[in-house]
Amino acid sequence: MPGVKVHPNESFDEAYRRFKKQTDRNLVVTEVRARRFFEPMTEIRKKQKISARKKMLKRLYMLRRYESRL
Repeated sequence: MPGVKVHPNESFDEAYRRFKKQTDRNLVVTEVRARRFFEPMTEIRKKQKISARKKMLKRLYMLRRYESRL
């Protein structure tokens, strides 16, 4: 869990900026949004299949693009 200690002579804006960076790096906000509503296992598997297919198609596209240059 991200936490920020405010240094002496540091403004609130600087500390807030550091806190936001930490939350972005730890994917806290995206996880909270994902857990906001209950999602059945079937929906999770469906999203995983879709993302796996997108990854595969992207890799295939990049591979074909690379091979065409040779």
